[in-house]
Amino acid sequence: MGGSRALPLSSLLAAATKSPLLHHRPLPLRLAASMSSSSPSPSPAAPASASAIDFLTLCYRLKTTKRAGWVRRGVQGPESVADHMYRMGVMALVAADLPSGVNRDRCVKMAIVHDIAEAIVGDITPSDGVPKEEKSRREQEALDHMCSLLGGGPRAEEIRELWMEYEQNATLEAKVVKDFDKVEMILQALEYEKEQGLDLEEFFQSTAGKFQTDVGKAWAAEVASRRK
Repeated sequence: MGGSRALPLSSLLAAATKSPLLHHRPLPLRLAASMSSSSPSPSPAAPASASAIDFLTLCYRLKTTKRAGWVRRGVQGPESVADHMYRMGVMALVAADLPSGVNRDRCVKMAIVHDIAEAIVGDITPSDGVPKEEKSRREQEALDHMCSLLGGGPRAEEIRELWMEYEQNATLEAKVVKDFDKVEMILQALEYEKEQGLDLEEFFQSTAGKFQTDVGKAWAAEVASRRK
């Protein structure tokens, strides 16, 4: 989605650790021009409860970060990143026509993780002029920071694996969730068109021909049919 100017990642990471609600603060990550293949050094140990609340406090930003494409188009009361991810998770939960062999639980988890780095970097979109490789690097570094804040361990590693699987479009689950990402956007566009009298054709055009699964194509066709 198109949107606001992105701040330097160093500023975003610094701001992310300055909340008075954050009890345990890991050492700042060293910003590099390219990501190292190795994981960052683990932060000093903290009680599991403190690490979890620190992580969730940072995730609060997902509830307050508005989806930039809607902001750019002047939508009143636009959804947040968290709103978008939540309904994607519900899509994965209720879909009766998932492809054979797809792990539904993994799709639900992936949906609620795929944009999690936006808690730090914001909703970077094509109109921001950030190259795809740089966007991925910023989000990867933000994700590493968040996993470090969580204290590492199996839960942090699962979040990292789910995010990477989605980014790389590596599995059928990732393809399903990427389709749900697009379906959720055009469904939201349809709702804003009906509620606010807007013409959001560009969002429908941006997804045309890009669905990878039968369920994505079927759901997108259903949404499109309701515009008529």
